[in-house]
Amino acid sequence: MPKRILSGVVTSDANDQTVSVSVERRFTHPVLKKTIRKSKKYRAHDENNTFKKGDAVRIVECAPKSKTKRWEVLQAAEV
Repeated sequence: MPKRILSGVVTSDANDQTVSVSVERRFTHPVLKKTIRKSKKYRAHDENNTFKKGDAVRIVECAPKSKTKRWEVLQAAEV
């Protein structure tokens, strides 16, 4: 099964080797036919603490690194 890759913005870099990434998705409401924006935060592994708050990044699924970390930062993304 291929690993999922998501794009988002770093919302927190307070913890060592960890960043919180907010990923936004858009979809059309089935009844109202209105475009809705929803966001979800993922905690991702950042080995060298290279990414700071506000950076656009791409994250990829990985084996669990801790209780909450299931993602790794792949690279900086172009927004």
